[in-house]
Amino acid sequence: MTASGQMSTRANAVITVRKYEPAPYEEPAEGPVLTRIHVEESFSGDISGDGVVEFLQAARADGSASFVGIERVSGTVAGRDGTFLLQDAGTVQDNIVSGDWFVIPGSGTGKLAGLRGAGGFRANLGE
Repeated sequence: MTASGQMSTRANAVITVRKYEPAPYEEPAEGPVLTRIHVEESFSGDISGDGVVEFLQAARADGSASFVGIERVSGTVAGRDGTFLLQDAGTVQDNIVSGDWFVIPGSGTGKLAGLRGAGGFRANLGE
């Protein structure tokens, strides 16, 4: 239970990227390249379903980057089905992609209405 009396559950999932479509929209002679990245992915585990996300990324010449995004997840969490939105923020550093996300308040639908939560992810670049 949380301080507010709500049940708290930890969920783990494997994310499989099915589509990754980067589209640079500003490539200055100096400074980071700005790119919009469309991603479609699948979740399996405690979260099961599909996600569609748009990222905005600033990539530096050394391969490091910072990104933000909003993702709609459609599927099941703890046996309840519906959709919800995740707000992501993260970095790419030394070929490691890592980030944090939270469920956007009020974004849950169906049996996921009222869903709240936060989490994160970490993976080798390209995995």
